[in-house]
Amino acid sequence: MQEDEFKVTPWEVSGKVDYEKLMQQFGTQKISREILEEISDISRQKMHVMLRRNIFFSHRDLDLILKDYREGKGFFLYTGRAPSMGMHIGHLVPFLFTKWLQDIFNVNVYIEITDDEKFMRNQDYTLKQTSEWAYQNILDIIAVGFNPDKTFIFKDTEYIRNMYPLVTAIAKKLNFSQVKSTFGLDVSSNIGILFYPAIQIVPTMFENKRCLIPAAIDQDPYWRLQRDLAESLGYRKAAEIHSKFLPPLASSDGKMSSSIPESAVYLSDPPKTVEKKIMKYAFSGGQATTELQRKLGADLKVDVPYQWLYYIFEDNDDEMERITRDYSKGNMLTGEVKATLARKVNKLLEEHRERREKSKDEFSKFLYDGKLAKHMWEKIHS
Repeated sequence: MQEDEFKVTPWEVSGKVDYEKLMQQFGTQKISREILEEISDISRQKMHVMLRRNIFFSHRDLDLILKDYREGKGFFLYTGRAPSMGMHIGHLVPFLFTKWLQDIFNVNVYIEITDDEKFMRNQDYTLKQTSEWAYQNILDIIAVGFNPDKTFIFKDTEYIRNMYPLVTAIAKKLNFSQVKSTFGLDVSSNIGILFYPAIQIVPTMFENKRCLIPAAIDQDPYWRLQRDLAESLGYRKAAEIHSKFLPPLASSDGKMSSSIPESAVYLSDPPKTVEKKIMKYAFSGGQATTELQRKLGADLKVDVPYQWLYYIFEDNDDEMERITRDYSKGNMLTGEVKATLARKVNKLLEEHRERREKSKDEFSKFLYDGKLAKHMWEKIHS
C-alpha cells in the first residue's frame, strides 16, 4: 500500500483515511454550516462535541430529516453492534451520539445486535459465543442512557422470525453482482454473508417514517443498497450521518480493533490498565526530548492522545483550545497530555461501569417489556 492509499470497508479500515476523498468515493455530502445551525436551533442547547468538532462530518439526506421534523412528520433512529468479547472506547462513539439525538428530538431508537453476521464472518466463532457476547454488549449499550420507552434492542438470531417476511422481500430485490461488488466478496465468501445485507436493511423499514442512521462511514455500503430498493417496497430511503474513526492507541491511522488489545481501551479496563496503556502505547506527536518539545512543539495531526481529547474526552472548547495552543507550541509535554487523557478516560469508564450494573435490572425493558419493545414484538401478529 502506498503512503497515500487507504482502504475503508464495513470490515476493514487501513491506511491514513482521507475523508474528503472518501466522501467523493462514496458520494456523500459534508455537513454544512446551515445544517449545524438548524440542529443548534432545534436543540436549544450546546451542540454535541462531535458535531462541533466535525467528527460527525458527512451525511445523506440529513437536511430531509430536519425538514420532516420541522413539518411534524418525525423520523426514527437506527444503529447497531456486531458483538465482540469486549467493547472498547471506539465502539461507544455512535451510541453516545445516537443517545444525544434521541434526547434532542425525542424519537424512537432501534439497535440491531448482529450476532448472526459476527458468527458468519469469523470461522473460529460459534453462535453460542456471539450470543453470550451480545448479552454483555447490550448491558454496555443500555448503560449509555437510552430512554427505555423509546428504545428497542434486538438480536438477529432471536428476532429473525418477525423480520423474515421483509427480509425475503428485500433479498428478492438484491442480486448477486450488486452485493458482490458493494462488499468486495468473492467465490470463497459463504452464502450467509452474501444474504446478510438483506437482514441489516430491514430495521430501516420498521416505521413509515424516514430513518436516520448514525454510524462510522465504513458502514455506508449497506445503506447505498437500501437506498436503491427502499422506494420500490414502499419505504423511504434511509438518511445517514457519518463519523470519522477514533484512531487506535498505537497509530493515528485506521481504527481501533478489538483483536489488538494494546490498540484499544476496553470499557472493562481497570484504572491502572487504562493509565498504563495510554502512557506506554499511545502514539505521540511530541518531540524525542523535553528540550526539543519546548523548542518545536508537537505534531497534533499524528498525536493520538491529543486526538482522543479532541474527538470526545475534552468537551470544554476553551480548555481544548488551550491544550491545542500550548502543546503545539511546546508549552505542554507529552506526559502531561497523556496524563490528562488517562484521567478523563477513567472518569468516563467509572461512571459507565456504575450505570452498567444498573443495566442488568433494566435489560428486559429494552428487549421485551418496555413500551417500544412490546409494540415491536406484537406488531407482527396484529
